[in-house]
Amino acid sequence: MCDTCGCNITPGNRDLARKSDATGASAVSVLQGLLSANNREAAHNRAHFDQHGVLAINLMSSPGSGKTALLEATIQVLKTEMQIAVIEGDLETENDAQRIRAQGVPAHQITTGSACHLDAHMVHDALHHLTLDGLDLLFIENVGNLVCPASFDLGQHRNITLLSVTEGDDKPAKYPVMFRAADLVLLTKTDLLPVLDDFDPVRAEASLRQVASRAPLFALSARKRLGFDAWLDWLRAERAAQRARVAARVTLRPAIQPDGAALHREFANRTFHKTV
Repeated sequence: MCDTCGCNITPGNRDLARKSDATGASAVSVLQGLLSANNREAAHNRAHFDQHGVLAINLMSSPGSGKTALLEATIQVLKTEMQIAVIEGDLETENDAQRIRAQGVPAHQITTGSACHLDAHMVHDALHHLTLDGLDLLFIENVGNLVCPASFDLGQHRNITLLSVTEGDDKPAKYPVMFRAADLVLLTKTDLLPVLDDFDPVRAEASLRQVASRAPLFALSARKRLGFDAWLDWLRAERAAQRARVAARVTLRPAIQPDGAALHREFANRTFHKTV
């Protein structure tokens, strides 16, 4: 994790890290400062979303679980009903943003280099490339990674974690921080279940509940549009709930996991001076 990829330092906060290092601060105190700065930026982003009445949703998963395919299929159905935009996060290329733009909605690509997650600073910069006026939904497709994205607030309102049937039904047990952060879990690529007889959706949900997650679990296939009604109804209900919160001047924070932040602090001494 952070001891090898240096994900505590991202393109969004690298200048802050250099300034802190110049003062002679310890790696742990620098990391605490970076996390605090991230949280302040996230709160700013969320206030911006609320001001414009936008529901911001963070999509997290391992690579290849079908996040972009899910967005493509969702946009195809909802783009005449809602105004949608997407922020894409990947280490390199604009491939996913190009796929989203082909659906007729705006998308901005963030390339993180070596950072295995997005942070609030990167999302804030991306917002300068999008228009929030009149927007209903903003999807943030995080970097494919089942560890670090759960620990960083981006300013979103909801977290969604995807679990593909190609990954194994014990993933929630192996990556509890990620699945505890989820407001909704989507079991994806279910059209492949007939040829993947070692994946059991019942075991997958049992694994999810064993890590103390109460998130709803929807099974679907973006490719075949199986199980899509429950997913679309959830989005509609969340959009209506966001409108009600905005009218009542109430904001909603996602379930950022403190144990994930603790892991980042644990590895700080081994990563900070190698990555600044």
